[in-house]
Amino acid sequence: MATAAFNKKRTLFTSTFDLELRKMLVKCYVWSIALYGAEISTLRAVDQKHLESFEMWCWRRMGKISWTDHVRNEDVLLRVKEQRNILHEIRKRKANWIGHILRRNCLLQRVMEGKIKGGIEVTARQGRRRRKLLDELKERRGYSHLKEEALDRTIWRARFGRGFERTK
Repeated sequence: MATAAFNKKRTLFTSTFDLELRKMLVKCYVWSIALYGAEISTLRAVDQKHLESFEMWCWRRMGKISWTDHVRNEDVLLRVKEQRNILHEIRKRKANWIGHILRRNCLLQRVMEGKIKGGIEVTARQGRRRRKLLDELKERRGYSHLKEEALDRTIWRARFGRGFERTK
């Protein structure tokens, strides 16, 4: 769907508009479609690879660089004066959404914390355990520390900023 949205706006992005304006339009119109619902789902490695390749596809199309030109991704990013940050944007959106949920005392918070049991108990499932939404945040900081930070908005916003800049 995001590729179709990009192709509909093709004349706008490959025209003579300023590069910064075109980048803002891509992040506003195209990425909003590509990242729809990404904050509430877990991303597999394959999904991350597809999102990164879509991001590079957008920057190549904007820079009028064909895939047959054999231009490296780093060179494309230098030409459009951009960094790879679509996965960073997903992590930021996920953190903002989880912070919103943790500040409230609602059913969704209790479901995420695992206080409400649901589903069918399957004992003989093959393969690796499915990653849950909070697993990647828990492994970095710990859930209790994360919940304390979420209750204080100033700390939460300092850690996970609102803009597109990287917060490391």
